[in-house]
Amino acid sequence: MEQRIVQLDQSNFSCSICLDLLKDPMMIHSCPQCRREFIPRPVLEKNFMLAELVEDLKKTGLQAAPADHCYAGPEDVACDVCTGRKRKAVKSCLVCLVSYCKNHLQPHYDVPGLKKHKLVNPSKTLQENICSRHGQVIKIFCRTDQQCICYLCTMDEHKGHETVPAAAERDEKQKKLQESRQQIHQRIQDQEKDVKLLQQEVEAINVSADKTVEDSEKIFTELIRLLQKRSSEVKQQIRSQQETEVSRVKDVQEKLEQEITELKRKDAELEQLSHTEDHNQFLLNYPSLPALRESTKYSSINIRPLTHFEDVTAAVSELRDKLQDVLRDSWTNISLKVTEVDVLLSEPEPKSRAEFLRYSCEITLDPNTAFRRLVLSEGNRKVTWMNQNQFYSSHPDRFTICPQVLSRESLIGRCYWEVERTGSGVYVAVSYQNINRTEAFGFNDKSCFISMQRIGALLLFTYQCKHLDSRMYK
Repeated sequence: MEQRIVQLDQSNFSCSICLDLLKDPMMIHSCPQCRREFIPRPVLEKNFMLAELVEDLKKTGLQAAPADHCYAGPEDVACDVCTGRKRKAVKSCLVCLVSYCKNHLQPHYDVPGLKKHKLVNPSKTLQENICSRHGQVIKIFCRTDQQCICYLCTMDEHKGHETVPAAAERDEKQKKLQESRQQIHQRIQDQEKDVKLLQQEVEAINVSADKTVEDSEKIFTELIRLLQKRSSEVKQQIRSQQETEVSRVKDVQEKLEQEITELKRKDAELEQLSHTEDHNQFLLNYPSLPALRESTKYSSINIRPLTHFEDVTAAVSELRDKLQDVLRDSWTNISLKVTEVDVLLSEPEPKSRAEFLRYSCEITLDPNTAFRRLVLSEGNRKVTWMNQNQFYSSHPDRFTICPQVLSRESLIGRCYWEVERTGSGVYVAVSYQNINRTEAFGFNDKSCFISMQRIGALLLFTYQCKHLDSRMYK
């Protein structure tokens, strides 16, 4: 069957009230558009011819138009030519300064003189293209005042200014705009690459951190297992030695108890003989008494004190102290390795005292390490040299030869000190915690120092400290 081609305007088959496509067209008593009434009223019957046209229109794929499909709403640009209810404008003419709907725009496509006009998307600002002073179309750009003007303005307040056609200025600035866009696009591409690299770095950091945590847990588990094994071995040795020593003591105890029993029996016989009244019987039985055997002597019981296993406890305590020293020194290195993981560039180094003070922290001195002629005051933040020894208690951390004192806090990484001093001078040093308390700072592999003998009262300096704790002394 020959396919029927329908080329119809959908608006002609829409309800004039709801603006929806007709669904079941029928003859009614009055026309909703012209309000003409039909007298006498006809019987309502379906308009089959109009219904078929509507069906053909539906088959073309067109959908029922919404209420604002053809006519302009509050947010739309209305056609300036339409009378009555205005339709939506589809184009605005920059020459005519008029907005047109589809029907009224057609002459711009058909009339040769109108074909040269510049058509743009519907605009509500067309009147801004009219000079408010002269009422002329604005087509010129004043570069001197950087504003758009009309032809008459060039003869008036813009006379003598550098002016060019607005289109030419647009072309020039359009080129610059394109250059800016290219730069933006290039920057976007570069930053997108950086984003991908950073994402890859994030994944690498996560993978590395997870693996390090897993490996660290295995290592610490092995250390714990090793300590548990050594603890079990010490316990087993103690119990074994305990059993041996207890057995030896019990053997000696048993022998002594047997001798005591024998001696008590012998004493009972002698006591019985001593009470014999008959002299002849006494003398007769006396030679039959056996001589006493020499007593077993255990001189070790009386010679040395009983220490038992206290020496083992002392040896284990010594091992614990050594492990603590090793862990303390190694822990600083471990923490440093963790903080050295820095993917991004660091912040710019401080250049002024105010910038340095953003990272400031309180450093207090440890009185347990102070040399006996040093006095700490003001919350252990000030140290003074005295000519006589102070009444400090004995402490293994105290310096005994050099006038030095350590701080309580440990610092890692790039360090900064600000020291106020009076007198002949001051020395600032960095040191490991386990430095020998009889050695001076800077004369061993555990410390280094900076002499500030000739600097003013306020001292500012920085020092790159990678593996040493921050320490200060005078």
